[in-house]
Amino acid sequence: MEVPEGYVAFIEELPGANTQGETLEEARENLTEAAALVLEANRQLAEQSLEGAEVIRETLVLPSA
Repeated sequence: MEVPEGYVAFIEELPGANTQGETLEEARENLTEAAALVLEANRQLAEQSLEGAEVIRETLVLPSA
């Protein structure tokens, strides 16, 4: 979304993944980093909540949108 200061970027399906940049390219780069940080934080929270539990982990491959 273009704003007077540049661009605001977010991922609708990933709460917390939002950022801004002076240019569209900068906003895109920042958003990639923000998404990775949100996913990493969510993984750490999940691992903490599952500590000591027996779980099955599998890779999920989603079709391209």
